Amino acid sequence: MKIQKRLINLAGAISLMAALVLQLIPPATAVAATQITARSLTLVAGTTDGGSKPGGTVDHKFQFTLSDTVDSLGSLMFQYCTTAAPVVSGIGCVAPVGISTQTATLGAETGATGFTTITASSLDDASDGAYNVTTIGRSAASTIGASPVVVTIQINGIINPTTAQTFFVRISSHTSLNGSGVALEAGTVAAATSTQIQLSGTMPESLVFCAGATVGVNAGSVPDCSTVTTGVVNFDRLFSPTDTAIATSQMAASTNAGSGYAITVNGPTLTSGTNTIAPMSNGTGGPTAGIHGVSQFGLNLVANTVATSTPAVGIDITPASGAGSYKGEPVPHYATVDSFKYADGDTVADSTNVGTDAQIYTTSYIVNVPGSQPAGTYSTTLTYICTPTF
Repeated sequence: MKIQKRLINLAGAISLMAALVLQLIPPATAVAATQITARSLTLVAGTTDGGSKPGGTVDHKFQFTLSDTVDSLGSLMFQYCTTAAPVVSGIGCVAPVGISTQTATLGAETGATGFTTITASSLDDASDGAYNVTTIGRSAASTIGASPVVVTIQINGIINPTTAQTFFVRISSHTSLNGSGVALEAGTVAAATSTQIQLSGTMPESLVFCAGATVGVNAGSVPDCSTVTTGVVNFDRLFSPTDTAIATSQMAASTNAGSGYAITVNGPTLTSGTNTIAPMSNGTGGPTAGIHGVSQFGLNLVANTVATSTPAVGIDITPASGAGSYKGEPVPHYATVDSFKYADGDTVADSTNVGTDAQIYTTSYIVNVPGSQPAGTYSTTLTYICTPTF
């Protein structure tokens, strides 16, 4: 009886020791997947929506480095979650509200390529049917090669979460062709949707026009009417039957009028008391050349050359017409080199029925007089009027 009791006590002690030993041995744990490195997610604008627009249909560009050169890669899984939890078969992932991979398509791929299929599924814990997982698979699994590789995968047509928030995408690589099984490598990236800034402004009907002795340009080489100088212009020499007196003025114009603008010159010819200098015309309304010893007052808007009675006066319009959005130009009667005209109310320039950026016109004036021209101070006031048609 004593022996049996001792045996029972000994068995109890052995059982207690075994229980203590078992408590000291840790339970078996799953081997964690290798970490994917250099991970990023860029939200790329879709066909109509900006990349970070809440609820927008956009493209998601993933870039990361895979390092497993031993196991064959058959698929990549991208799981959208509200938290950055480890990738463990979808456990612990709640889908961001509004996210949808259901209509996603596979876009550009580099590094690891050959993915031909894409599937969407709803594997979130809430089982609410939200499509927050997309998997891309290859036709056959293969290794990435002998060294780590930078992978770029763009998945197009993903619908962003519908509120402005940070969300996470858990990326995992698998040997299987459909994202099933234990992950080979895993990592998480973060992105955020944000409220879009909507800016608006109104461009009203516009006309900028000025005239003076000279018009300068601003730091961007754009004609600047704030730099225009006085409109008082003197001829370069005394009037003489053996010489041609010249002068110049400038004007600048721009408009967004759909039918462009027209510039007219208005005012009398040069006058001193009752004496005048004849406005130039060829008799049929066109321009004519300057001739010494003949009563002539005329103008044009081009660069002239050195001729017997025509000094090299003037500058062609700058910037030149037809260069990009510069459409202004002198009209034909005032655009003939070494020929001049003047008629009160004539159109001297226009922008050929279209809006134009600012250009500078240089108006060249010439005076010739006969030997009998009465002495005196000859002057006129010319008014240039720019009329846009909207």
